[in-house]
Amino acid sequence: MKCIILTKRGLTAITAVTLSALLIVFGICGRKSALSSAAAEESKRLLPIYCVETGEKKVAVTFDAAWGADDTERLIEILKNHNAKATFFVVGEWAEKYPDSVKAFYASGHEIGNHSASHNMYSSLTESEIIKDITLCNEAVKKAIGITPVLLRAPSGDYTNDTITAATKLNMKTIQWSVDSLDWKGLDTDEIVKRVTDKTECGSIILFHNDIKNTPDALDRILTDLEKKGYSFVTVSELIYDGDYKIDSAGKQIKNAAANCMLRRILIFFRNFIRKIRFYLSLSRIKNL
Repeated sequence: MKCIILTKRGLTAITAVTLSALLIVFGICGRKSALSSAAAEESKRLLPIYCVETGEKKVAVTFDAAWGADDTERLIEILKNHNAKATFFVVGEWAEKYPDSVKAFYASGHEIGNHSASHNMYSSLTESEIIKDITLCNEAVKKAIGITPVLLRAPSGDYTNDTITAATKLNMKTIQWSVDSLDWKGLDTDEIVKRVTDKTECGSIILFHNDIKNTPDALDRILTDLEKKGYSFVTVSELIYDGDYKIDSAGKQIKNAAANCMLRRILIFFRNFIRKIRFYLSLSRIKNL
């Protein structure tokens, strides 16, 4: 049986090599981080939340409400049958025209978000105009159900930096989607089901529209399919993180604690490694006495 004896010189050499490797690793990571920061600073592009990084099998089902309201009760029934909570982004004018639908969605445990006052494109508005528009919709929703929305979805997803800045000043988060049903294009039920079920994953935000012919039937089948795969359905506010998070270049919201997890593990590993090196060095010194 061969024994490897580590001398003081040998242990010192191992420590030096390890520390050098650490410097290289952190140097590369630091360089990448610096490059990413430089690129972000150069573009200064603000992003809404498209989806969420999570290991849990949960998704957010969302609806944009800007047209009629004939399917309100049916949507509520389908969602209830699947124990699903959804988020309805309503246009202010729609909320004023159909306050009973807003109340019915909210009373059924669903979340109400802001989808602008009259569905004007935000890319053509200034920041102050966007703030005014968002506020008008918030007031319409509050009049109907007594609460002010905390989430904004820009009309047609047409956002700018001013959109996100305006929402932030109103203590609101801007929400997009990662899975688009394209139900508004008149797709048949099978096409909608396939589009959504093929693309949905943990943390997805799914986009539907109310008062669309094939949406209710497609929704029922989609929820059934995703249930079988183990998914649960939560509101957007229940899905997204609050507080310490970042949004990557694809619009995925990532909790900073998760982003730093690997770095912490590396630091803990090498901290324990250095302790062991010091222990063996102390044994070597005792032996040489």
